[in-house]
Amino acid sequence: MGENNKKRKVEEEIEKKVKKEEWNEEEEELEEERGQIAEMSNSELKSILLEGGIDCSDIVERKELQEKALNQLKEWRAKGIYRKKRTNLRRDCPFLDSIKRRNLDFDFEKVCSVTLQNLNVYACLVCGKFFQGRGKSSQAYLHSLQADHHVFINLDNEKVYCLPDDYEVEDSSLADIKYVLNPKFTPDQIKHLDSKKKSVSLIDNSEYLPGFVGLNNIKSTDWLNVVVQSLIHVVPFRDFFMSESNYITKTKDPLVLRFGELVRKLYNPKNFKAHVDPHELIQAVSNASNKKFTIGQTSDPIDFIQFFLNTLHKSLHFNNPTTGKKEKSIIHKVFQGKVEVVTESNTNPQPRTDIIPFLYLTLDVPPPPLFKDEAEQTVIPKRPIFDLLEKFDGKTVKHFPATGERKRFRLIDLPQYLVCHIKRFTKNNFFVEKNPTIITCPLKNLDVRDYLSPNSKYKGPTRYDLIASIIHDSENSTYRVDVLNSAADQWYEIHDLVVKEIISQQIAISESYIQIFQRQK
Repeated sequence: MGENNKKRKVEEEIEKKVKKEEWNEEEEELEEERGQIAEMSNSELKSILLEGGIDCSDIVERKELQEKALNQLKEWRAKGIYRKKRTNLRRDCPFLDSIKRRNLDFDFEKVCSVTLQNLNVYACLVCGKFFQGRGKSSQAYLHSLQADHHVFINLDNEKVYCLPDDYEVEDSSLADIKYVLNPKFTPDQIKHLDSKKKSVSLIDNSEYLPGFVGLNNIKSTDWLNVVVQSLIHVVPFRDFFMSESNYITKTKDPLVLRFGELVRKLYNPKNFKAHVDPHELIQAVSNASNKKFTIGQTSDPIDFIQFFLNTLHKSLHFNNPTTGKKEKSIIHKVFQGKVEVVTESNTNPQPRTDIIPFLYLTLDVPPPPLFKDEAEQTVIPKRPIFDLLEKFDGKTVKHFPATGERKRFRLIDLPQYLVCHIKRFTKNNFFVEKNPTIITCPLKNLDVRDYLSPNSKYKGPTRYDLIASIIHDSENSTYRVDVLNSAADQWYEIHDLVVKEIISQQIAISESYIQIFQRQK
């Protein structure tokens, strides 16, 4: 009996020890899974849930995603059909020499080229194509076997993997690829953006100047290109989007995120090519505008700039954490001014005065002459911009036949950057007619002091310098833009992919449509 009791006690102790080891092993696995869950991006977490048949479309909080993904891993482990293993890290990948930087283009929408899904997408660093996942049944895994391409980068977390062996690669030679995928700028770099005069070299030995990079025209999208090229030279506006930390924790609006990415790519000094594709921004614009502004559809730049700035303002109009009140957005800080409007009408003889904010001023172009000159040539008149600004002298009356109102305008508050819309087009039920009058303006020292209302409390500078001019070409009905490189005092003409130096005198004889002026300090 004594021997049997001893034997039973030994067996019980062994059983307890085994259970304890199993429990410790399970705890270690659970802790490992928790660590991996913490390191995973949101798209990787969602891919786990989707693989388990869990709908995660309504889940916004990262913490909830992590909890559900961890529960899914526990369930798979309990069934013995799944165990998430930590990916090995290696620094000696033999396939790094197969990477072809010429084929890499991260500007397009980040979706799998086979499944068209946007979750957990990887780019092949050999051919440049996008594939989903890296598991044994994933498109990236199959591509590595079929095409003998082995190096992939996750487009969300920038980690590089070698397939089909499935180990993470860490190598300093990959830093330039990660930077092109997601350019980042320090505060000091942002501060000195406008002090760089020299071009930088590409991998094919051609050169480009950061900030003066062509944008691809994706089927009649020149109206978007010229607006973007103009706005990225509005310094405080540009600097706001150069630092992702200014907005990334406060808004998830795709329009804000995609525009920020595009701005940083246009100023990237380490690009692999001398142009940038605005495909992702156009997709965000199309969705935000319910396809009013979309690919393949000609639009008016002034309509787009109005929509674009107002939409950005709504997303960037944050609450002040201290006062709880709404702060001015970067849009209103930079572009908003105020105009005093005095309205008279036959029904109400008492004038009414309103103070109205504006993001741009509309300047009406006088009608062109109806007759031809002695040589039977159509006369294209020239008018100084001061003639158009007389609309804001407080004396010029503008009639509105539809309402029977008469209005006079004066400026009350001047914006840091003044956007002027030279109204060349008139529309009726049948066609759009363009006024070809050349509007001349000084490139520097445009003084608007005479157009300030006596009621204005504005005491700052009243002189402006031209920094960008959007031009409509009558010959081919397209838009181009002239922008100033302030570091070198050199003007550049940008027409989609074509970027070239021009002399400042050319701006005076162009059919300017939208002009942006910077207020002097």
